[in-house]
Amino acid sequence: MALATATQDSAAKGDSRAGKYLTFVLGKEEFAIQVLRVREIMGVQQITQVPQTPDYVKGVINLRGKVIPVVDLRVKFGMPEQEYSARTCIIVVQIEEGGAGMLTGVVVDEVSEVLNMQASEIEDTPEFGRGVATPYLLGMAKVKGKVKILLDINKVMNAREIHGLAGALA
Repeated sequence: MALATATQDSAAKGDSRAGKYLTFVLGKEEFAIQVLRVREIMGVQQITQVPQTPDYVKGVINLRGKVIPVVDLRVKFGMPEQEYSARTCIIVVQIEEGGAGMLTGVVVDEVSEVLNMQASEIEDTPEFGRGVATPYLLGMAKVKGKVKILLDINKVMNAREIHGLAGALA
């Protein structure tokens, strides 16, 4: 009986995760975030550094009169830093925290495409063992023979980090 419940929970979770995703590349890995969270995609522009912020916070940009923080996902995920190229993009995403929304730019190596992910293509994130927490992963999608890592952008930046960024910008 417990197995049937786990399968039902997984099916319900898979259904809620199905939908349109913007896919992008970091290093050799492909990631995806829900299109509903994406507000804009732009090339890298002048980023103003903010003192005393974590390494992964590259600074802030002026987006039509609104100052928003910019986070380098490579650094956030512990990947080596890389020179920005002509393909490097900033994806402006809406992060929801406690009922309030905050725009944040995330730097990625390159944007790939928008895909419509079916529930049958999405699997739960595998267990990586004790001490490895992956709350920011929605799951893994198998598309065209490749695995794409589905990110919950609200959890990539946790509440403490979001409030810290907002405080540093105030």
